[in-house]
Amino acid sequence: MHADLTHRVESGMQTYPGDPTVTVREHASHAADGYRVAALALGSHSGTHVDAPAHTEPAGRTLDSYPPERFAFDAVRVDCRDLDARAAIGPERVPGEGDLVAFWTGWDDHWGTERYLDHPYLSPAAAERCAARGLAVGTDTLNPDPTPTDRATGDEPEGFQAHHALLGADCLVIENLRNLGAAGDRFELRAYPLALAGNGAPVRAVAVR
Repeated sequence: MHADLTHRVESGMQTYPGDPTVTVREHASHAADGYRVAALALGSHSGTHVDAPAHTEPAGRTLDSYPPERFAFDAVRVDCRDLDARAAIGPERVPGEGDLVAFWTGWDDHWGTERYLDHPYLSPAAAERCAARGLAVGTDTLNPDPTPTDRATGDEPEGFQAHHALLGADCLVIENLRNLGAAGDRFELRAYPLALAGNGAPVRAVAVR
């Protein structure tokens, strides 16, 4: 069984605040040219995507330094749907098996809305525990760190502490997953990025049970 965990790339899709907007426009058409071509403009962290260490670590690895098999994971899904907006995921939820933990918050239900920015996030202790166990992280949210909005609370960790803990330990991060309810508690996550030699890239994320 395969489950698609990917948001479709389309014009105006939600992005991290300040990132490039996404546009998909017709460049050539059957009527005018006899064939169809679309022109795409998007950032390297648009939609469902993978973060390489170079995203936040000055000396971090880029995507082209990984073999393709690094993007197929033995994933363990952790149910975090009990958490409210802007709540921290604690270290007690980090599993001791697999090579990727998929935090299932259900926040993909809010994709495309302002509420999507107010997602649960990894506490620094949880991120450090993932890093210590060598676990990559997948999440159905915009960010493993809190996304800054005017609704942020004073006790939230500042900056990119989860990113630094994970990417600094060479643990890849996959953001903006969807449909984790169809994945099962244990599955293979295949998330192959575009062949960009950079800090991140969109993926087609698929759960295989």
